Amino acid sequence: MIEVLISVFVLTAGVIGAAGMQLTALRTAQQSALQTRALYLASDMADMMRANGAQMQRDDSANPYLQVDHQVSTTPHRLADYSCYGAGAHCDAEQLARFDIAHLLQQLAADFPGGRVRICRDALPWNAVAGRFAWECTATASSAASAPVVIKIGWQEKDRTGNALEDAAAAAPGMVLTVAGYAK
Repeated sequence: MIEVLISVFVLTAGVIGAAGMQLTALRTAQQSALQTRALYLASDMADMMRANGAQMQRDDSANPYLQVDHQVSTTPHRLADYSCYGAGAHCDAEQLARFDIAHLLQQLAADFPGGRVRICRDALPWNAVAGRFAWECTATASSAASAPVVIKIGWQEKDRTGNALEDAAAAAPGMVLTVAGYAK
């Protein structure tokens, strides 16, 4: 009888361990999927920015792409009232940039829980002291002209129990993509 109890205990411990590993694998797969989606979203935005060279050559304070710092809220973001694609559609460079940004924000809201995006010039996107990416953009007056343009995307992550760790505004960006130097 004691051997049966011991074997049931060992079997139970094994099943609980396997279930825990399965939950960890599911969380890891979800985070990996979010990182992959963030990379695709940032790559698409980078391509749109490169295609709209007129806006990227403007002064940084007038470049609508470099003004993006958006935290997803409960209010849905809708595309601009004009369409820059399709038959008869016509947009100037600035309208196209605003349309691209609206599309980015719409995708962010749809795909990332508590998502945040920031596009800026950043000479040091990696915070070596904290050991993670930073939302702050560190382009000093002397480096502003040569600092690369980066797209930072983050989202609300969850702990092992499924509770939110911290909001995306406080959490480090999950992914940072360098668009280009665009030195002035």
